[in-house]
Amino acid sequence: MSTELLDALVFLEKEKGIDRAVLIDAIEAALVSAYKRNFNQAQNVRVDLNLDNGSMRVFARKEVVDEVFDSRLEISIEDAQEKDPAFEVGDILELEVTPRNFGRIAAQTAKQVVTQRVREAERGIIYTEFVDREDDIMTGIVQRQDHRFIYVALGKIEALLPLNEQMPNESYKPHDRIKVYITKVERTTKGPQIFVSRTHPGLLKRLFEVEVPEIFDGTVEIKSVSREAGDRSKISVHTENSEIDPVGACVGSKGTRVQAIVNELKGEKIDIVQWSEDPTIFVANALSPSKVVDVQVKEEDKATTVVVPDYQLSLAIGKRGQNARLAAKLTGWKIDIKSETDAREMGIYPRDDQPLFTDEEMDQSFTYSDDDIE
Repeated sequence: MSTELLDALVFLEKEKGIDRAVLIDAIEAALVSAYKRNFNQAQNVRVDLNLDNGSMRVFARKEVVDEVFDSRLEISIEDAQEKDPAFEVGDILELEVTPRNFGRIAAQTAKQVVTQRVREAERGIIYTEFVDREDDIMTGIVQRQDHRFIYVALGKIEALLPLNEQMPNESYKPHDRIKVYITKVERTTKGPQIFVSRTHPGLLKRLFEVEVPEIFDGTVEIKSVSREAGDRSKISVHTENSEIDPVGACVGSKGTRVQAIVNELKGEKIDIVQWSEDPTIFVANALSPSKVVDVQVKEEDKATTVVVPDYQLSLAIGKRGQNARLAAKLTGWKIDIKSETDAREMGIYPRDDQPLFTDEEMDQSFTYSDDDIE
């Protein structure tokens, strides 16, 4: 083996991050393959590499037997004991069979196999790096696109952004920097394949973790997320620390924190509401920015009937039912919205007991929307 190959070994370990043992195994396998192919040898051989001086030797490995049936794989006990009386039946004897002209052809074959093994090792390293980043976000650079995917460079590899994971209000150009959510990492014969998304609810959650230190350190918890990407989203937040306003922490001073996320999502509206284990309060908050006067719960059906002021009905339902739909996804409860007038005609409002929400309580409801800060 030439010193150039040894230098390459050191370089690949340092620059490519491939363990030297992996490279040594690749070289040895390549030399064994080259020996068998170029010298018509099918015997069991082993290659010994001396990393100090770059020398290489080939040894045939033969089993010591009483009777020889295949001289390429076996050696008689008598012949073996002539070399060393300590040999017994079943032992393995090694004989050096390094060809004198084991040079250029063998080296070329070795190079091909080494290149393949190095490529496989690099793919393995990339797969290991990214498989641990599933459900995380990364910043990538748009490379190109076709009718199925946008190709986004994430360091050493291109990730695939499928058409159905692209936001409808966005257009992408080469060299654009975008944040993407890693949804799946697959190992394929062509190397690792990474799928990313701009529409996944997890992207919104990770963006809040980046922008809001209280979420990152666990002081404030995101309990649930519902999202219609590119249009509107809702998140519910909670904290056990009574001195912290979880909604205010997410909004930030003058709305700077939530506005940074809105900007990243190209104007997607975001409602931030306070979570509650009481479904009446949680559902009322989830319908933000609409005001609610009563929530009636049917535990057995996991359903609620919500009463809102007449002038708030369209706001509570939202355009094409979006606000009500997102609130239902956020809370996990079915939501049927009634105006005060309809509720009175149906005889379900007001109830005999005290109404759930007074005017004062409605004014103090901890709900925010990016509409409030624009």
